[in-house]
Amino acid sequence: MAEGDLKLLGAWVSPYVMRVRMVLEQKGLSYEYLEQDLLNKSELLLKHNPIHKKVPVLIHVDRSICESLVVLQYIDENWSGTGPLVLPVDPYERAVARFWAAYVDDKLLPSFIGIMTTPSEETKAEKISDTLAALEQLEGAFKKCFAGKSFFGGDTIGFLDVTLGSDLVWIKAVEKIYGFKLLEATKMPLLVEWEKRFLASDFVKSSLPSVERVEEYARNRWNIASAN
Repeated sequence: MAEGDLKLLGAWVSPYVMRVRMVLEQKGLSYEYLEQDLLNKSELLLKHNPIHKKVPVLIHVDRSICESLVVLQYIDENWSGTGPLVLPVDPYERAVARFWAAYVDDKLLPSFIGIMTTPSEETKAEKISDTLAALEQLEGAFKKCFAGKSFFGGDTIGFLDVTLGSDLVWIKAVEKIYGFKLLEATKMPLLVEWEKRFLASDFVKSSLPSVERVEEYARNRWNIASAN
């Protein structure tokens, strides 16, 4: 692949972008990263994602691929011989991974982001409860579907790992801001051990911003006072 053929339009703070960066790094692909100002959207972003006008957008030889889970599948299929496979080969296992990845995006992510964005203490308590319920479901899924494996992807980090793993810095930022634990070893031992293994991977470390940087962004973005 010639230099300049692969570009990623992103925003450093977006978990959707983080997961794409992780897979690009995991596969060892050379790409140009172009940070986007989402409050002042560039002509490049509007050209390549005119429908949703959101990141991430992967540009491959001037063709656009949008929506993070679609981008992950495109990378995996287009560079199937490069690095580890992101999605399982077995059709059923692929379906399971896709199901739980959609669950992460539909249930987990809105819940913990909602903790910070709601002005109502009652609603905040509901969002905390929803977040814990979603994490407990994922703990149960790991036990039932991925028992004995190091990762949701088996021996290597895969599709569901990067989907859930891209939320970790945000979850940790929420924990720091409000002074409580969402991922608790007593209630979610499998997820806590998975988290340690996941965050120890070099390509994960290089793709994720620090928790402190995300915490600072969250406080500034939503005017969150110190809650500790």
